Amino acid sequence: MAESNNNRIVEIRGLSKTFPGVKALSNVDFVLRRGEVHGLMGENGAGKSTLIKVLTGLYKRDAGEILYEGRPFELSSPVEAPKHGISTVYQEINLIPALSVTENIYLGRQPTRFGRIDWKTMHAGARAALKKLDVEVDVTQPVSSYSVAIQQLVAIARALDISAKVLIFDEPTSSLDTPEVEQLFSVIRKLKDDGMAILFVTHFIDQVYQISDRITVLRNGELVGEYQTAELPRVELVARMLGRQLAEFEIGKKKSATNGDQTGRKVFFQVHDMERKGAISAFDLEIREGEVLGLAGLLGSGRTEIARLLFGIDKAHSGKAELEGREVVLSSPRKAIAYGFGFCPEDRKAEGIIPDLTVRENIILALQAHRGTFKTLTKRQQDEIVDKYIGALEIKTPTAEQLVKNLSGGNQQKVIVARWLASNPRFLILDEPTRGIDVGTKAEIQRLVIDLSREGMAILFISSELEEVIRCSDRVAVLRDRQKIAELVGEQIEESQIMHTIASKEGAA
Repeated sequence: MAESNNNRIVEIRGLSKTFPGVKALSNVDFVLRRGEVHGLMGENGAGKSTLIKVLTGLYKRDAGEILYEGRPFELSSPVEAPKHGISTVYQEINLIPALSVTENIYLGRQPTRFGRIDWKTMHAGARAALKKLDVEVDVTQPVSSYSVAIQQLVAIARALDISAKVLIFDEPTSSLDTPEVEQLFSVIRKLKDDGMAILFVTHFIDQVYQISDRITVLRNGELVGEYQTAELPRVELVARMLGRQLAEFEIGKKKSATNGDQTGRKVFFQVHDMERKGAISAFDLEIREGEVLGLAGLLGSGRTEIARLLFGIDKAHSGKAELEGREVVLSSPRKAIAYGFGFCPEDRKAEGIIPDLTVRENIILALQAHRGTFKTLTKRQQDEIVDKYIGALEIKTPTAEQLVKNLSGGNQQKVIVARWLASNPRFLILDEPTRGIDVGTKAEIQRLVIDLSREGMAILFISSELEEVIRCSDRVAVLRDRQKIAELVGEQIEESQIMHTIASKEGAA
């Protein structure tokens, strides 16, 4: 049976968009239908975000046409999108931290009464919007006082509270744990049943199969195809996303992780009874040269809090640290860099890249800081270092002088990794290094972690995806409720064991 055009709320034909030196979209077709969840998949740089930003008015298209409810459509700015019933929840949480939950939900559309803001109505509306997501918080408090997961749900509640016909989710689950993802998916299914058209952009293959009816795949700015989700095997989806065979990205679990024998390695760094009140309970941790120590735990378990303590961003209230048997003070990132530490933070946008600097400037930043003000790298030295890591990490950029903000998220992540590799660290802390990036880049970074450890680097590896923690780690420290509850080695490092440890009352022995 032929599909009714009345069911097509958005139709994009021959869409093209070019940035300086980058063809972001080339002759792309796309259809979004009422009462359907449509997954948009592809590697970083495939054009997913650009398509969304053209549709919502942030970018002007260079060629092609967009039909909305059958009529030609173009927005002059993103402010107009909600007026036409198009709401977007972006990957990077787009809230104003100092404002309350209520103010963030009603920003730009505050109800008034007798010429004044009607706070009573606003607070009630904010509570109702959050209740749809089964979230109950004090809506009068600043949104910054809540976890990243709650902030993400506030952003989603804001989008849902607008009378939308089209709802776009750009990586909405990257900061959510499993129960919160299920909450979101139950809301999405209800909205779909009510006839809403939902565009769902994600890098989580399990999630796109769990929630979507159709999948469109983009690669290098071009359309690969549109598929019924139920008729597209997962291995074929991955092959279409990558444009090559999946076997090219197969990497094995760390050899040492299968036997757990770390006794021949020298202890490089260790902490004893380290604690930061309200962030992480007292814990012991040691890491050996050439070892990957994984941190596993649910959202809010204390993984990032440990990383920030070890790099001196936050200061411990008690405990001590030893570097090669010598007591050291982790008082600042500058000190940590002097000790030979590197840190790739969880939030690359806020804490990683400097968007208005070039790729070159971002990469040499840590090395120059380590050398000091009076040992400036020459331009030739910088170019040699930067070219080396652009090649080694396959960073997709027209030149080293491209502003880093113009790169895709995955390539920005590679720039941050390159920054710390260029400083030749002895201990590298990676906090969610693969979050929000495509499966191909993810596998490249995982392989890099394993290769660096084999060359003798000590690595602390944090990921919310247990599969990659298992694949990369020699040992795994398990956290729950801001406490370290166990360490697993050898054959213990497998998914069911980690989950049982997290769920158990006492943790593992």
